[in-house]
Amino acid sequence: MKKDWPSAPVSLQNVSPNAMRMARLLRMSRRDMLLTGMGAAVTCSVAAAAEAPSAPASGTDSVAGQFMAVSRLLTDRPTLDLRIGNALYAGIVESNPTRQAQITALHALMEKEQFTSAADFAAAAEKADPALKDVMHDILTGWYRGVADGKVVVYRSALMFDITKDAIYPKTYAAGGPFYWTTQPPEVAHPTGHPALSPSKFVVEPT
Repeated sequence: MKKDWPSAPVSLQNVSPNAMRMARLLRMSRRDMLLTGMGAAVTCSVAAAAEAPSAPASGTDSVAGQFMAVSRLLTDRPTLDLRIGNALYAGIVESNPTRQAQITALHALMEKEQFTSAADFAAAAEKADPALKDVMHDILTGWYRGVADGKVVVYRSALMFDITKDAIYPKTYAAGGPFYWTTQPPEVAHPTGHPALSPSKFVVEPT
């Protein structure tokens, strides 16, 4: 005689494929909720961090805004990238807290005299306060080399590459044919201008 195996009542809900699929879709585990909450928090933090640096430099009422105005005059450029400016300003101020007051002093002098060139402004600033030469060096080094507080803030968008981008530009591929760099470069006229600032100590940086 065939032995009957004991069996428990089976619910149709557990048997129906559609019901099982619906149950899985409606069921959210604690781990899923935690990951979803963490993802939302990270997204909000990233969005806030992306918007925060742009706000302080929107006008000249803040030191960051004054930094942008002074930078435009020192670089003789009508516009500069605000995102790069915020990063450079943060690095310069972090490297030396006295830079904030010096930037404000530069902006006050700029507003008072209404200079038409970077050279005139730099010479007048150093004459008014020799210590302002250092902060002007920091500002120009930041924009042209993309470095602030000894750290690289920007590379390809540094103004030193913008000056020679018609001939030399940092690329990941060759700009010409084989051995194009061996040809004689074009003649460049010697500069006739005079430096606006007094000579500074030459510093050999590690490579």
